Amino acid sequence: MAGLSGVPGAAGPRQREALPAGLARQQYAALAAMRWQVFRNSLRTGKGVLEFGARVLSYAMFGMLGLGMSVGFGFGSFAMITSGHVQYLPILFWVVSLIWLMLPVVMASMQEQFDLGILLRFPVSFRSYFLLYLIFGLVDVSTVTGALCCLGLGIGITVARPELLPWIGLALAVFAAFNVLLVRAIFAWIDRWLAQRKTREIVGAIFLALVLCMQLLNPALYQGRHRGARGFEERVGQEQRAFSKIRPWLTRADAVQRWLPPGLAARAALFAADRQPEPAFDSVGLLGMYALMAGLVLGWRLGAEYAGESLGEAPSRKAARHRKVADRGGWTAGGSGPMAAIVEKEVRALRRTLPLLYAVGAPLLLVLVFAGVFIRNGPTGHTFQLALPICLVYAQLGFTQLIYNNLGAEGAGIQLYFLSPTPIRTVLLAKNVFHSILFVLVALAAGALALLRLGAPPAPVIAASAAWLVFALPCNLTAGNIFSLIMAYRINPGRLTKQRGSQGNALLSMLVQLGVIAVGAAVFSLCWTFDAHWVATPVLLLLAVAAVTAWRLGLGKAEALANAHKEELIATLCRAE
Repeated sequence: MAGLSGVPGAAGPRQREALPAGLARQQYAALAAMRWQVFRNSLRTGKGVLEFGARVLSYAMFGMLGLGMSVGFGFGSFAMITSGHVQYLPILFWVVSLIWLMLPVVMASMQEQFDLGILLRFPVSFRSYFLLYLIFGLVDVSTVTGALCCLGLGIGITVARPELLPWIGLALAVFAAFNVLLVRAIFAWIDRWLAQRKTREIVGAIFLALVLCMQLLNPALYQGRHRGARGFEERVGQEQRAFSKIRPWLTRADAVQRWLPPGLAARAALFAADRQPEPAFDSVGLLGMYALMAGLVLGWRLGAEYAGESLGEAPSRKAARHRKVADRGGWTAGGSGPMAAIVEKEVRALRRTLPLLYAVGAPLLLVLVFAGVFIRNGPTGHTFQLALPICLVYAQLGFTQLIYNNLGAEGAGIQLYFLSPTPIRTVLLAKNVFHSILFVLVALAAGALALLRLGAPPAPVIAASAAWLVFALPCNLTAGNIFSLIMAYRINPGRLTKQRGSQGNALLSMLVQLGVIAVGAAVFSLCWTFDAHWVATPVLLLLAVAAVTAWRLGLGKAEALANAHKEELIATLCRAE
C-alpha cells in the first residue's frame, strides 16, 4: 500500500494488534492518498468525468432532499413543543430511524461503495479496521441525511425551548451514534447471510413471504367501495369502532416504544422539558447502552472477517451431486438454442439475486400504500380517474436496475459471451424477452392491486394505461441495452449493500424514465383537457410503434457497440470484489 514502508510482511493477528499508533496514522494517510489517486485517475477518461458529474448532481439532489426533510422535522418538533403536544414527539424520532435504515438499501445501486475487506490483506490492526469501517459509513448519503434530520429536530426543539439545548444535543448525538452503528451492523450481517447461495435463497424466500404477508395488513383492499353520503357515514362509524378495538394495542405499543432507542431519545427531551434531569440522564444512559450493544454486534461480525472468514457459494458434495442430476435437463418447454438457455439462466439468476428481487418487489408492494392517496373519501365518493396509470408508473420504476444494467449480474461470465458463437444481439434479445415477460406480470399485478384498492376506472383510462405500457417498455429496453454496454457495473448477488453502482448509469436511466413518464403525462393531460379521452390510446400506440422501431435499430447495432466497449466491459464486470 502506498505510503507504508518497513511493514512486517508476516504479521499475524496478534502482531497486528500490537502495531504502534504511528503506523496506524500512516495507514489512514495511505488509504486517503490511495482514494485520492484513484479519484484523480478516474477523471482521465470521459466515463470518469461523467461519473463524477453524475455523482455531484446526485449528492446535490439528495442533499436538497435531506435539507427539506430537516426543515420539515424542525417545524414539526417546534409545533409539537409550542402547541403542548409533546407526547407525539417520539413519532418524529421513529421516522428518523426508519429513514436512516431504509436509505442505504435505496441508495445501494446509486453510489459507489468501497469494500474495506481489501484492507485485510495488509497488516492493519482490528482497531484501525473497525474505525475505518465506521468512518466510511459516516460519508454515506443515509448518514448525512439522518444527521440533517437530527439537526432539524434539535433546532426545532431548541428554538421552542432554548434551555433544552444541552440535553437535546446530548440525546441526539447518542441517538445518531446508535443509528450509525445499528445500520452498519444490520447490513454487515445481511451481507454475511447473503454470502452463501443457500442462505441467500432462504433470505430471498423470507423477503417474498413478507411481501405477501404485508398485503394481509392492508384492510383498505375492501374499503372505499360504498358510494354516497350513507356509505361515507358507515365508513366513519366502522373506523371509529375499529379504532376503539385497536386502542388497547396502541397503548401497549406506546408503553413498549418508550424503552426502545427512538422512544428513549424522545423521553430524554420530555424529561428535560419537565425539569427532571435524573430521568433524562437515565434515558440517555439507556440509549448509550443500546449504542454499545449495536457496536458489539458490529464488532462481532467484523471480528470474524478480520480472523479470516471467507464464505463462498460452493455447495456441499452431496448437494452438488443432487443439483447436477436435477439440472441435466432444462425446464424451458421446447427450449433449444441459445435464447431458451439464456432465458432459463436469467430466471435462475433472478431467484438468487436479492438486490434485483428487492428492486422489483418493493415498488409493487408500495403500490398498495401509494394507491391510498387516491382512495375514495368524502360524501361524494369519487376516485381520481388517473390513479391507475400513476400506480403503474410507480410499479415499473423497480425495473431500472434490471433493464438498464442487464449484464451486471454476469460478472466474469461476460467473457463466455464474447468467446461463444452466440452474437451479443441474441443475448440482449433473450434478456429483453425475459424482462418483457416480467414487466407484463408486474404490470398486471400492480393493476390488479390498484383495481382492488380503488375500483374499476373508466374504460378509456384502462386502454390508455395499457397503451402507455406498450410505449414505455421498448423505450426502456432500447436505452437499457445501450447503457448496459457502455455504462455497466457489476451486481454482487450476495450483497444488498456494498454494491459498486454507477452514478452515470443511475442518473441517465432516471432521466430517460422521467422523459417517458413526461411524454405519457403530456398525452393524458392534453386528451383529458380537451375531453378527448379515447384519443390518448391511438396516440400512445403510434408512439409505441416508433419506440419498437428504435429498439430494433438499437438491437441491430448492439454487436458493433459491444465490440467497441468489449475491453472496458470485461474489465468492469470481472473486477475483483
